[in-house]
Amino acid sequence: MITSEQLQVIADTIAEQPLNDEIVRFLRAQFPDIHFTYCMDDDVSGVQPKLENPRFNLYLIDGREHCLSLTKNHEDASGVLVAEVIDAR
Repeated sequence: MITSEQLQVIADTIAEQPLNDEIVRFLRAQFPDIHFTYCMDDDVSGVQPKLENPRFNLYLIDGREHCLSLTKNHEDASGVLVAEVIDAR
């Protein structure tokens, strides 16, 4: 389970960090009980982020089944997807 409060702490932790693969290693060290992955936000479709930031969106990952999937349910979440938002202007 990942709470809304934990998600906010994660967002605050990376708010000023460069967004790249290094952020995943940093987050894994800071939050060892949570699985993290990173991608571009335009690679994600079909689900709304659980937390939005102008630079990134955070999605919850459900790892209970054989394959990972995105979830809206905090109780089912075991990980966080950090999705970088690129300004399309």
